[in-house]
Amino acid sequence: MPEPLGPDSLTWKYFGDWRGLLIGLWAGSMQNMHPELGAGVEEHSRFFEERWQRLFRSLYPIGGVVYDGPRAHATALAVRGYHDMIKGVDKHGRRYHALNPDTFYWAHSTFFMSVVLMADHFMGGLDEAGKRRLFDEHVQWYRMYDMSMRPVPESWEAFQVYWKHMCEEVLEDNKATRDVLDLSGLEKPIRWLPDFVWRPMRVLVARNFVWLTVGLYDQSIRDLLGYRWTARDERWHRRAGKAIGFAFRFVPFDRRYHPRARAGWRRVRGEIPPDAPLVETPRRNLPPISRRDNPAHYSPKV
Repeated sequence: MPEPLGPDSLTWKYFGDWRGLLIGLWAGSMQNMHPELGAGVEEHSRFFEERWQRLFRSLYPIGGVVYDGPRAHATALAVRGYHDMIKGVDKHGRRYHALNPDTFYWAHSTFFMSVVLMADHFMGGLDEAGKRRLFDEHVQWYRMYDMSMRPVPESWEAFQVYWKHMCEEVLEDNKATRDVLDLSGLEKPIRWLPDFVWRPMRVLVARNFVWLTVGLYDQSIRDLLGYRWTARDERWHRRAGKAIGFAFRFVPFDRRYHPRARAGWRRVRGEIPPDAPLVETPRRNLPPISRRDNPAHYSPKV
């Protein structure tokens, strides 16, 4: 049985923080640039029909692999199971499967790098020792899925070589990536928000969210996708990150965390029983009724 991460880990400190939503567009686009993963999204995913609901419900099981304690292994196996049937042949004639070890690890590596970027840009910064520690923790985290460890680099230094290779030689500009980055038709994140308020807001949200995301890319990814990034952009991006970090100093500790992560912290503090039911996504985030029995979807009985 793999050993789950605990509250003494840096991953617990960073991963479940709501500032992770600021990395969501980066993570989604980086994942989709992988040829196999992008093909799976193009041919199997209905993500763009319910972008917000899919994002918010996915946070529960993905976060649970970190925060569910002794139940984290079962959560990880459930997450892996959602990918069993995502396979086929893409438009270039290349076979793909979401559980190909290289493909599955690539997705995990973006979660790991999401933590690094979030800590570095929006949470005060991270030194090399912290990055090495997070790397070691991400290996322990990945073991929870019972996947082959073959693709996992042996060290933080080896991971940086792997990441550079993926960004410069493997990732591609494809439809799945462009669809993620296209926020022109972004739906309201809050249902009760009036349309006349959201319409002008959407333009600002889309432009600034993409800008924030471009600032997180490696330069090779900006070049691949055709984005221009100036020294002025870099200065303002750093200032924005510091402002976000400063604002969160005034947010109470528990309120900084997603409900699944918050429950993990409450269990280890003894505020709720260790065997308290896991916090699941609320009904508003469930898949459409016609897809709730599909084994490819997380759809708890709530």
